[in-house]
Amino acid sequence: MTLKNGTSVSGKTIAHWGGYEIHQNRDGTTLIPNPKDGSPAVIGRGWLSAVSDEKVRILKPAIRKGWLTGDKGKARCRDDSFVQVPWGEALDLAASELKRVRLQHGNSAIFGGSYGWASAGRFHHCHSQLRRFLNLAGGYVGQKDTYSHAAAEVLFPFITGMSNKQIEENATSWPLIAENCTLMLAFGGISGRTAQIASGGTWAHEVEDWVRRASDKGMQAINISPLQSDYQAANGVSWLPIRPGTDVALILALAYELISNNLHDQAFLDRYTSGAEIFKSYVLGKLDGVAKSADWAAEICDVDPKEIVKLASRMARERVMISVAWGVQRSDHGEQPIWAALALACLLGQIGQPGLGFGFGYGSTTPPGRPKRFISWPAFPQGKNPISDYIPVSRITDMFLKPGEIYSYDGGVREYPEIKLVYWGGGNPFHHHQDLNQLETAWSIPETVIIQDHSWTATARRADIVLPATSPLERDDLFLNRRDPNLIAMRKAIDPVGEAKNDHEIFCALADKMGFAAAFSEGRSEEEWKKWMWTGCEVAAKEEGFELPDYEAFQKTGHFTIPEQDETRILFEDFIRDPISNALNTPSGRIELFSQRIADQKLADCVGHPAWFRPQEWLGEAIPTQLHLISNQPIARLHSQLDNGEESRARKIKGREVCWLHPDTAKDLGISEEDVVKLFNSRGACLAATRFSDAMRRDVVVLPTGAWLDLQETKQGRIDVHGNPNTLTIDKGTSGLAQGNIAHTTLVEIELWRDKLPDIRVFDPPSFCKRETSEEGATV
Repeated sequence: MTLKNGTSVSGKTIAHWGGYEIHQNRDGTTLIPNPKDGSPAVIGRGWLSAVSDEKVRILKPAIRKGWLTGDKGKARCRDDSFVQVPWGEALDLAASELKRVRLQHGNSAIFGGSYGWASAGRFHHCHSQLRRFLNLAGGYVGQKDTYSHAAAEVLFPFITGMSNKQIEENATSWPLIAENCTLMLAFGGISGRTAQIASGGTWAHEVEDWVRRASDKGMQAINISPLQSDYQAANGVSWLPIRPGTDVALILALAYELISNNLHDQAFLDRYTSGAEIFKSYVLGKLDGVAKSADWAAEICDVDPKEIVKLASRMARERVMISVAWGVQRSDHGEQPIWAALALACLLGQIGQPGLGFGFGYGSTTPPGRPKRFISWPAFPQGKNPISDYIPVSRITDMFLKPGEIYSYDGGVREYPEIKLVYWGGGNPFHHHQDLNQLETAWSIPETVIIQDHSWTATARRADIVLPATSPLERDDLFLNRRDPNLIAMRKAIDPVGEAKNDHEIFCALADKMGFAAAFSEGRSEEEWKKWMWTGCEVAAKEEGFELPDYEAFQKTGHFTIPEQDETRILFEDFIRDPISNALNTPSGRIELFSQRIADQKLADCVGHPAWFRPQEWLGEAIPTQLHLISNQPIARLHSQLDNGEESRARKIKGREVCWLHPDTAKDLGISEEDVVKLFNSRGACLAATRFSDAMRRDVVVLPTGAWLDLQETKQGRIDVHGNPNTLTIDKGTSGLAQGNIAHTTLVEIELWRDKLPDIRVFDPPSFCKRETSEEGATV
């Protein structure tokens, strides 16, 4: 299609942050957000500039110099020198290492990482491609759960018999909330900032519009968060700025007020829950001698006890939805706020009613509450992993540092494997993991690290064999997301940069060198694989009662919208209608406010009912100079993706990520806006520039995640000079139940940086060495 100005529209593409038209003219390529998207993502403004940045793109295969000379990874994290090699040589080295480790140590010594959001395309999905390759190579140690919501992923099956995916996809739909809810309790808020994204991609954004609609219909909302900005601007929103990490104490106090004043729904508890009397006894103080009253919680949460009493009384009169954002459970004992919030909703007795009850993840991404029909589409087949071993996803450092150590997880005990080789594609653990200084130490333990990516991320710089892959803008693909009503033929927007190859092509070549090329490709080209997947889509569509065009017709139109796409859901609706015929998959068949299975594990940090535990670090026990660090999601990138793009870099000050302080706090510290400061604790330090906001608690500092890690030696030690908060966070599991990450449980101190500002190096390529041959004959 050609527009009036001479610009041609060559097709569409999709990212985790939205849909785009590809416009091309004599000046080059531009990406135009879906014209029908009312809230296009800020993130996308930096997409094209990020992937076109040849300074950070991996242009050729590269081998770390120290690895070539036999250091076996010992200098991996301090050696930034690489030798660029032809593709054939790089693949030979990678295949040789995989074969060596399999022969000497077995496949259980290979760790297949590849955690991260990677591509929204269904075929060029690096995780799926890597897992298929490693499965055919004899298997690998994998990962389970996510950094986003591991506590929920493990907890929900115990207490509801449903997976987190089922809870999310069956979340009560936004139109029902807008029509019926009069009071939304939003623990952690509902933010348009995080609602920009959807795993697997989204053609449009609706959360901000639905929040406005609900507000216009009279829904009042209470944003329970240290940050006023955690709930998007709307009418009827009030802010309860509790101390970070104390949501459970507030919830228990609200429960106390309902129970002690006989405002709870006992009939609902009797019919639909198990263990309610034990939970009530705990709340009233009969189990531990501590009544969870408003006065008790007020001291912990730093709020007026009268506000708690008033809120509980109001809840008993209103039609309430209790929402918990994903971020709330990324904290010490993160299982507890989810469980306690569900228990509070049970006390009100409104679960299963239209627009009311309990929800997890509203606004954390786009899909929760989306009133659309969900259809499962085919994916690139991964095969079966012959190795049954795995770790909880955020316990990677422990795995490297503690091979053979026993740990508890998900109701059992496991043993950390001893890893000799890491193969990682489409992700950046030196962004999303906690305590990156400790990870850097652990990262030197495996003998070989293979990274497959398009850019010189902090992880790629700490690899031995680096294979350049294309970005999603450099290849055709299929957008097939079960939670989106649009199917889109994703078009290539730019040519591959440097010598980058598609992930599938890389794995086909590696599989050939390892002797299973035919099994990996099944004789299909990339285009034939996409046709094969589309044939599966046609079958799925027929089962849903409609027809899809054939592959050639779909490629010509480039877009198909499923018919009769609107559909609303109510979480637990069938169970509430008939709890006998539709019993939950728990031992009691009900929602478990007391879980004997959890109690039987005898965990000191997760008992059989929702409970308050003091966090490892929190403001209730802080020294006066400490602030609570909130490392939330950035507005101009997805995690660390696109940090080198124009939009993210334009928002930095003096090249640093921006941290936010309350102006009164900054005044006390002698800090002015746009100063560069050092944030530090016993785990590490980073530099950041400052902005001020009075829409936050005075005792917190906000430093969004995702600034590319740039550790450098300074007069004050080895610090990150760019502003990565995970140099400061704690690497510890939520509890022995879920072992999720606790990034939001962190205290820091701040001081003005008075030394010369170090240059930012992470957006420059690493150093490259020419080939030389030593006297011993080794190539370096």
